[in-house]
This record gives sequence, structure tokens and C-alpha cells, in this order.
Amino acid sequence: MQANRAARSSLAEALMAMRTPAEMRALLKDLTTPAELEALVDRWRVVRYLDQGKPYREIHDLTGVSVTTIGRVARYLENGNGGYRLALERIKQGES
Repeated sequence: MQANRAARSSLAEALMAMRTPAEMRALLKDLTTPAELEALVDRWRVVRYLDQGKPYREIHDLTGVSVTTIGRVARYLENGNGGYRLALERIKQGES
């Protein structure tokens, strides 16, 4: 369990070491399969639409993501570890 925690910390450090969106895209492409990366992209698109207050069915129509996955993302957005919310807040701060 300790080794797993250290490995997660090491991965977090690698992600944080990326300085530009292009660098992060390169790391994500190396780190994930195309399907895994697409799943991450889909979840992030869902987060953005949920934050805008769009209904699940509309999000499904816009993204093709299943309503089940949209519901799961919504649960984590509201009651997860805070990562989605923090990322949204930081992006909004950068846009203003």
C-alpha cells in the first residue's frame, strides 16, 4: 500500500512537471491508450457542461457520453475529492 501511494505521488509530480498544455498533451498521450485519453477528455467535457448547469440529457446529446457516466462525474464533482472543482476554479481564475 505504501509503494502504491509513493507511485501515485510520483505520477502527480510528473504531471505537475509539465509546463505547457502541449507538454501535458504529450505526457498524457504517452501515459494512456487512445481510448483512456478519450475517456478522460469526455469526463472533462462533462464536468464543464455540468458546471454550466446543463441537464444530463443535453450533455449526452452534446457529447455522446452515457447518462450513467454523466451521473458518476456529477457525483464526483459534488462529493468527490475536490479535484474537478479545484481545476474549474483555477481555470476560471485564469480566464478573468
